[in-house]
Amino acid sequence: MKCIFLGPPGVGKGTQAQLVSRDFGYPQISTGDILRDAIHGESELGKSANEYMQKGELVPDDLMLGIIRDRLFGNSPLESFILDGFPRTLPQAEGLEALFRENGSEIDIVLLFDADAGEIVPRLSARRSCKRCNAVYNLISKPPRRDGICDRCGGELFQRDDDREETIRKRLQVYEEQTRPLIDFYQKCGKLHRIVAEGSPRKVYQQTQRILGG
Repeated sequence: MKCIFLGPPGVGKGTQAQLVSRDFGYPQISTGDILRDAIHGESELGKSANEYMQKGELVPDDLMLGIIRDRLFGNSPLESFILDGFPRTLPQAEGLEALFRENGSEIDIVLLFDADAGEIVPRLSARRSCKRCNAVYNLISKPPRRDGICDRCGGELFQRDDDREETIRKRLQVYEEQTRPLIDFYQKCGKLHRIVAEGSPRKVYQQTQRILGG
């Protein structure tokens, strides 16, 4: 099964991808992870991507697609996977479709995890990270045992700039402008399934399992 997980930041698609990977055995392919792997592996694509990232610029679509091609269709092609975090724009989705056609393959299913901003903003703004070990907590769903202190290493917890309400609302606006068109794109392909990503991760996962046939 070849899956794409779509949804706004903070909707919980990463958590759902981890659960599906655990229960169904599909590798979770995070674009952030494969970018880091390509850079650490010092591939030519990785070196090129690192040049853009060092300047604080976005990695161009054609370069990102090349890195994804190597991960999915390289020396050990993957039969199943969850693509988490890509595509984010319509041109990326069209490039991804072309990449799959070139390799005689196709995406089987696209899961859209959707939630109202009124649910996402409090969820993300409650997130805290450890300054020492980078462990992540949530004051609502996964609070530390001691206020402001990491359970794992005893480091100080803080709120990242990305998790402040003003920044979250800007990220959601970018999602609406850039990523929402993907919904129509995959809907026309007949591959889109919508999941109401509100409530506990367990409740959301029940919907995910039903769609994937678990």
